[in-house]
Amino acid sequence: MREIIGIPSHRASGKVIDHYDDICARYIERSSYVIVATRSADGLLDLSPKGDPAGFVHVLDPKTLIIPERPGNKRVDSFENLLLHSDGRC
Repeated sequence: MREIIGIPSHRASGKVIDHYDDICARYIERSSYVIVATRSADGLLDLSPKGDPAGFVHVLDPKTLIIPERPGNKRVDSFENLLLHSDGRC
């Protein structure tokens, strides 16, 4: 596949990070919409849209977001998935 597509540039390769840097934090905190992706016990992906006026998501530290819970469908899929795969920080 690399013979056909080619090698990504250094800039493209370096865009994957394991934390929220200052640029990410500013973008997240100015957003009015996010999608939370979690994994269920059977490995299926669950996507949960969250929205509110800009500033509703806060970056606590480079690896932690604070996203408020709002009234919704009461399924709590994301919470259950987070607790299932938690390292004890939830």
